[in-house]
Amino acid sequence: MLTVTSQATPLARLKTRQLWLLLHLDEHRSVLRAAEAARMTQPAASKLLTEMEATLGVKLFDRHARGVEPTWYGQVLIRRARAALSEIGRAHEEITALRSGRMGQAAIGTVVNPGTNLVPQAIASIKREFPDIMVSVEMDYSRPLVAKLLDGQLDIVIGRILGPEGIDTLEFEPLADEPHAVIARAGHPLTRQPTLGHAQLADYGWILPPPGSVLRGKLDAMFLERSLAPPRNVVETTSLPVTTNLLQNSDLLTALPADAVAPYCRAGLLAVLPVELGVGMEYFGIIRRRDHPLSPGAERVLEALRETARELYPAAAG
Repeated sequence: MLTVTSQATPLARLKTRQLWLLLHLDEHRSVLRAAEAARMTQPAASKLLTEMEATLGVKLFDRHARGVEPTWYGQVLIRRARAALSEIGRAHEEITALRSGRMGQAAIGTVVNPGTNLVPQAIASIKREFPDIMVSVEMDYSRPLVAKLLDGQLDIVIGRILGPEGIDTLEFEPLADEPHAVIARAGHPLTRQPTLGHAQLADYGWILPPPGSVLRGKLDAMFLERSLAPPRNVVETTSLPVTTNLLQNSDLLTALPADAVAPYCRAGLLAVLPVELGVGMEYFGIIRRRDHPLSPGAERVLEALRETARELYPAAAG
């Protein structure tokens, strides 16, 4: 039973226009530039900000000569405002999709390995049965994907929960682990070696994820544990197409799940080097927001992901 209180909370009295102004202030850190972005005058923007602070009884931004900076209170409200406005935008998109005859939509985020097999196969399955469902897919590392899930920008993430952020509001269904191998171009000098040592890997340039990512930390630790300096000749990217093209046109190495590049290996473009890298990643799985209902389209996509996962990862299903 839904109970409506007679008095709205201060937050409930905030207007959508004020929330948009908050995001513009966070982006531009200037009342003048935020006002221009929100298509209002600077006095009007200042008045809206003052009204918000008066309504909540806290200071949202510190004013200084260079502009404005969000306070701790402001950061909390900005994060929640971004999620709320994202949900409103998603609602508008979903209503538009339903009105146009499509059967809803789903936004999926995925890490590399399931992004090359599980997710495409699940989408192909759902499209055969429900061709009018609009599915969008974003590939990245787990941390930014989970952040977007918490912000309401994604419905489902196939990845890992790496920290305490949002742990109380997330559900995780484990699917499989993700061992990494060393990948090089076909014909790379190291492919002619029957066995390899880690010291030989350190002699070549590497394509690596950016600093701060879990995989980068594990790779750096792998070299250091063997008294080897991490590679200095490095290209940093999170893009699988950029990585595979660089591999094919250079002697660079990278660490990826073998499954992620299996089509390139079968085509004779890339090769898995004969070395036990010793770098493993935690189980990836299906991540959703707890107690957050999915749209009908996203529910269908979730079921397709689960069914496909049972075929691809029978050990996890058992």
